[in-house]
Amino acid sequence: MKSERKDGRKKWTFYIPAVVFIVFIFATAILFLALPKKDYSSSEKRYLEEFPEVSVQSITDGSFTKGFENYLADHFSGRNFWVGFNAYYNLYTGRNGADGVYNCQDDYLINVPVSNENRIQTNAETIKSFAETTDCPVTMMMVPSTGYILQDKLPSNHFTYRDDQMFSQLQSVFSTSKVDFIDLRQSFKEAAQAGKQLYYKTDHHWTTQGAYEAYEQLCSAWNLVPAEKEQFDIKRYDGFYGTTYSSSGFWMTPPDTIEVWENPRNTEKSITVEITEGDEAKTYHSMYFLDHLNEDDKYPVFLDGNHSLEKITNENANGGKLLVIKDSFSHCFVPFMTEHYKEVTTVDMRYYKANVSELVKDNRYDRILVLYGVDNLAEDTDLVWLK
Repeated sequence: MKSERKDGRKKWTFYIPAVVFIVFIFATAILFLALPKKDYSSSEKRYLEEFPEVSVQSITDGSFTKGFENYLADHFSGRNFWVGFNAYYNLYTGRNGADGVYNCQDDYLINVPVSNENRIQTNAETIKSFAETTDCPVTMMMVPSTGYILQDKLPSNHFTYRDDQMFSQLQSVFSTSKVDFIDLRQSFKEAAQAGKQLYYKTDHHWTTQGAYEAYEQLCSAWNLVPAEKEQFDIKRYDGFYGTTYSSSGFWMTPPDTIEVWENPRNTEKSITVEITEGDEAKTYHSMYFLDHLNEDDKYPVFLDGNHSLEKITNENANGGKLLVIKDSFSHCFVPFMTEHYKEVTTVDMRYYKANVSELVKDNRYDRILVLYGVDNLAEDTDLVWLK
C-alpha cells in the first residue's frame, strides 16, 4: 500500500516542471495581451518596436515575421526584469561582458573592445585626402577608449583593447600628410592615475574633466594659453545614466554626476548658438541646454546633442574661426574652444552631406580640428562624405 502511494507521488511530482512551465507560458501570454504597451523604454533610452504592418507583401517577404518577433521581444511582460536577470546571471556565471558591457570596479560599466577596426585605415586616408584639398591647417585628435585608459578597473578576464594599434595606424598615415596628430594616450593615463575621472561610469563619453584635459593638450600644441579651471563656474547634476548603462542590463548600478563648466563672463549677450538642420536654422544664447537634465538622456545638455551643423559665436573671444569635424565627444569640448575663437563651427558627418571643402572656402576658417572617439572612428562609415 505504501509503495503504491510513493509511486503515485513520484508520478505526480514528475509533472511539476511541465505544469509550472505551462502556467508560466499562459500567464505571460495573458499579461502580454492585457497590459498596456509602452512606446518608450526609459531604462534603455529608446523607442520600442511598433506592431508591424500586416499586408500580403510583408507576410511573403518575411518582414512581418521579423517585425513581430521584435515587437514581442520589446513588449514581453517584465522585460526589464529579465534583461537585468540575464545580465547579472552572465556576470555571476563568469561571462562578464557577454552582452557587450563589462561590469567593472568602482561601479564602472565599460564597453567591450570594438570587434571591427577595418574603417580606421580608410577614415585616416579620407582625412589625409581632405587635408590636401585645403590650405587651412588640419589637426586630428582621437580620444582613447575607456577600457584602454582604465585597465585597472576591468575584470581579470577581458578582451584586449587595441587602441595602440589603431593610434599607430593613424600616425603612419598622417606621417606623410599635412595633418597634425595629437596623441592623448600618455596624458590621459597620467591623469587617470592621479585620480581624475576622465570618463563617465555609465556612459562611453569622456566627462567634462576629460574634455578639459584634452583641451589643455590641444592648447599646448597650438601655442594657446588655456583658461584656468578656476575661471569656470562648475555645476554638478546627479542622476545621469548613460548609453552604456542602457544597453547593459546592470540596473543596480548607481548613477553618474554630469558637470557643466560655464565661464561667467560668457553671458547671453556674448554667446550665440545657431543650429542648422536642413534648411531650418534656430538661434539660442547658451551652449548649455539645461532642459535636457530633466530627461532620460542628459548628455544633450551640451550643445543640444547631435546636429548636422552648429555655429557658436563668442563676442568675448579674440581669435578667428575654427571648424570642428566631429562626433559626440566634441559636445562638452567645443565650449572650451570658444574661449579662444570668436566663431566655432561644428560639422557632424552623420548628418551633414554637403561639400565640406566648399564650407571651408566660403568661411575662411583659421584652423580645422577633426575630433573622434577611437571606437567611433573604427566603425564610422560617414567620413567618406568628407570632401
